[in-house]
Amino acid sequence: MVKVKLFANFREIAGKKEIEIDAKDTEELLEKLAKIYPEFKKLYDYAILMVNGNIAKSNVKLKKDDTVAIFPPLSGG
Repeated sequence: MVKVKLFANFREIAGKKEIEIDAKDTEELLEKLAKIYPEFKKLYDYAILMVNGNIAKSNVKLKKDDTVAIFPPLSGG
């Protein structure tokens, strides 16, 4: 199982800070999350994923006990 930490909009939609999901890579993880929380899908194009503290720029293989953090797009002013 992979620990998924949710932030901002993702946390609000899920109503949780963390969830655990079984996934072989980040692509499968996002697909499974979208099935559980369909509203996530519209945020994915701009989301930032980190796997074990490193930004995931493409599909990343996941191992048991990995931690994935999902952030919405960042904005500033």
